[in-house]
Amino acid sequence: MRTRVREALLAGVRGLALTVVSLAGSVTLFVMSVVSVVLIVLGVGVFTTPAVLTAVRAFANWRRVVAYEWAGVRVPAGYRPAPADPREGVTGLVERCVLLLKDPATWRDLLWLPVDMTAGAVTALLPAALVFYPLEGLVIAAGLWRAFSGGYWYGFVPIEGQASGLAAAALGAVIFAAALYVNPLLLRLHFRLAGAVLAPPKDVLARRVERLTETRHDAVDTSAAELRRIERDLHDGAQARLVAMGMNLGTVEALIEKDPAQARKLLAAARASSAEALAELRDLVRGIHPPVLAERGPADAIRALALRMPLTVDVQADLPGRAEAPVEAAAYFAVSEVLTNAAKHSGADRVWVDLHHDAAAGMLRMSVTDNGRGGAVTGREGGGLAGVERRLGTFDGILAVSSPAGGPTMVTMEIPCVLSSQKTSSS
Repeated sequence: MRTRVREALLAGVRGLALTVVSLAGSVTLFVMSVVSVVLIVLGVGVFTTPAVLTAVRAFANWRRVVAYEWAGVRVPAGYRPAPADPREGVTGLVERCVLLLKDPATWRDLLWLPVDMTAGAVTALLPAALVFYPLEGLVIAAGLWRAFSGGYWYGFVPIEGQASGLAAAALGAVIFAAALYVNPLLLRLHFRLAGAVLAPPKDVLARRVERLTETRHDAVDTSAAELRRIERDLHDGAQARLVAMGMNLGTVEALIEKDPAQARKLLAAARASSAEALAELRDLVRGIHPPVLAERGPADAIRALALRMPLTVDVQADLPGRAEAPVEAAAYFAVSEVLTNAAKHSGADRVWVDLHHDAAAGMLRMSVTDNGRGGAVTGREGGGLAGVERRLGTFDGILAVSSPAGGPTMVTMEIPCVLSSQKTSSS
């Protein structure tokens, strides 16, 4: 019972907060959006609309985060990705304005604002009313009914005396008892109403499912190829060295009394083979899953990787927690592949890596920028970036490349995820 009371009270307080936000935020943003879009005809709106629509998007994303944290309701976003290399100045503003207005998700956000300020505000206010309205019944029953008499009604109870005051308290108790059961449901209803308007249509979700299915098939094929590579590396590398070491040790057994000098040479060769085999095994394990990645997270793992690169790599990271292990592995190996491509093909001598997590959007964002010759493209079968794109696609992630001729090259990657609260590394 104590848990149910706490949940009902919490839903009431949250509902009251959502009511204030719905009436203040949604009304303000809706008016600003309408005025800004109308002013596009006069040219002024071109400068204001991107900022206003970005604020609307941030407000909607905040509501998506709250919906999941407060009621466990997932509301997909479905925004089209922004260009990786946006233009500057007036041209860039016009381009961003057009892209935002062409995005169906923008119009879903704008349609949601009037819904949120009306039906949304009502569904948010109901939990608060069911919690706080019974307090008035208690006040009336406490002997203050005289201040409410003279035509005052509490619900359907006319306040005329102490008896009616007690009836008001009884009605308040019934209302509060109802709140214990319906308040969490009403709060969830508020968020499901928002999700009904904000979520992309089913055909969009179907296309995402189709893409995820395709990328998962690619991931299975990639895993099979990776297993074959590991088997080949073990057979041609460490296994061959261990076999040679065993043969040398067998010869040492035969020569140790007859030719001690030759036996010592063979022992030295066996020791060198064992060291080389151990180094190869370490490299192989590091390629499968680096220990530092499991122990300290992707930021420190990428810093360790940067130290082994043949060019200068600056790493900046702001990750306030840990993601799930498969997501961290995907992020690490995606950055590793892009760094390898930069070292092999870009002609760069310096690379900048930035990792951070956008809590509002629920995205782990990674960017790798080099000062090389440019000209990198995605989509070429067998290319490194195509493999990175497939790896990210397994987690519904995306990759964008900006690489004009002459450079610089900037590869931006995003993976949807949430982080734990534990701080693992600092920038």
